[in-house]
Amino acid sequence: MADDIDDLLDEVEDKFVKQSDSKKLPTRVKPSKPKRDDDELSKIIDDICDEQEPPAVAKCNNSKQVVRQGSQSRPIVSKCFPVCIGGSAVSKGLGNTVNRRSCDRLRCTSCDFKVASFDDFGWDSSTDYLFLRNNAPDFERLKSKLSRMKGYRSYCCQCSHISVNDVTDVKDLPLKWVCGQH
Repeated sequence: MADDIDDLLDEVEDKFVKQSDSKKLPTRVKPSKPKRDDDELSKIIDDICDEQEPPAVAKCNNSKQVVRQGSQSRPIVSKCFPVCIGGSAVSKGLGNTVNRRSCDRLRCTSCDFKVASFDDFGWDSSTDYLFLRNNAPDFERLKSKLSRMKGYRSYCCQCSHISVNDVTDVKDLPLKWVCGQH
């Protein structure tokens, strides 16, 4: 590869640098080497690409399904719609309009951190931005501002926090949280 680059640089120098200069610059002469047969390399690459066909149906255990369109394959993205949060009685997981679940893959677009949740806890009124920034998402450090509240679930990232007990749509709250894909 280094030899190919040297050859290319010599060719550029011959065409452009020598034309602009009136005197001829000495060039380095290298013994010519036979070029590698690129057909073999292309065949190997084609064989590798043919063996890696995506599975028709992916397993449900933490693997994403793959859709094949032409020569490209892409994973199927599952996101909650609408994105909801709820108390400890609300089940966690992928939510939709029929099954309103509390999203467990929330991500904050403001601080770009994953949102942590704690069942049967609520935030103290003295919780502030600086406390969250220094302590989230470590429960051991956050528990000084959390109090036991049956039926509530407390959520926090490094810039926002909230405690809820009913299913609530995130767009109705002053939060910048989105579903980070399931």
